[in-house]
Amino acid sequence: MHIDFDAEIKHHLDVIRTMQTPTGVFTASAEDTYYNKAWLRDIYFIVLSFLEVGEIETVKNAAKSLLTVLVKHEGKISWAIDNKPQETWQYIHARFHPETFEEYWEEWGNSQNDAVGEVLNLLVELELRGEGVIETDAERAVVQKLVDYLVAIEYWHDDDNGIWEENLEVHASSVGSVVAALKKAQQIEWLHVPDSAIELGQQALNDLLPRESVTKFVDLALMTLIYPFAVTTEEQTQEILRNVEYHLVRDKGVLRYVFDRYYNHNPDGYSQEAEWCFGLAWLAIIYAERGDRERAQHYLERSRATVTPDGLIPEAYFSHTDKPNPNTPLAWAESMHVIALHKVRQLHE
Repeated sequence: MHIDFDAEIKHHLDVIRTMQTPTGVFTASAEDTYYNKAWLRDIYFIVLSFLEVGEIETVKNAAKSLLTVLVKHEGKISWAIDNKPQETWQYIHARFHPETFEEYWEEWGNSQNDAVGEVLNLLVELELRGEGVIETDAERAVVQKLVDYLVAIEYWHDDDNGIWEENLEVHASSVGSVVAALKKAQQIEWLHVPDSAIELGQQALNDLLPRESVTKFVDLALMTLIYPFAVTTEEQTQEILRNVEYHLVRDKGVLRYVFDRYYNHNPDGYSQEAEWCFGLAWLAIIYAERGDRERAQHYLERSRATVTPDGLIPEAYFSHTDKPNPNTPLAWAESMHVIALHKVRQLHE
């Protein structure tokens, strides 16, 4: 069994490596897809797999590149701290060119507070592990500015585009991402994190849960609050899992939310929401961390069933079909599957 797990993990990590650029960052999908760009959020979730299996240098190289992106755009961050953004393009951009680190300037849902929280989370996590990549005064200053930026925009009640880059509203997953990052950042002695910034975020999160937002009563994004952010109580965790499994789990994946229109155009006469592959691996991860071997194994097997004949994991399948969408492989989906494999293997040891 261990040999099978090892071979599977190696295969999917190798798939992810095909999407790594010379700068150390990863594109969201393959070069011939629309996702051949670098996203802050995707990179965070991609490197979690390498962190999980102990390939720390890969993680550090990506984190260093993210830090370089922040230093490059330090002027924009400083402006946002002083002026508080009123337009989405004034926020820290969620996407950048994987080699030049320039922002993409077409209209996009660029106010994504969860992504900023995730970058801060990664940088301080490495510091706390003694594997830090923050070395220069400029780098230390820009990490402090990340904290100051999140406080300045009052993230706890700031309408952002959220994890799915869509409508502007307060998202629990965005608030939770920042709460988790600020709690870790507060453990770094040279960073100043106001207690009130964490308290206001925690209160906003508790007020929103178990909803993701005013318009979303259940959403795949809520699972980030359980893993990797670990900011939910046991009661909140159980309620999120219950809602996701009852309302969103499908054969080939998990819906992002009810009435999702993205890749919702089947020619079968009863078009429904696309089924996102990484949701099944996510459930396997969460149940493995909870020590529920049976449920973890169940969702891992279902995640395995999303792998294409070419050995790749897509972003999503069109509903009620075996047809993946064009974003295949999706590096984030590959990463979540690796983490699920690793955590379920640990349950068998």
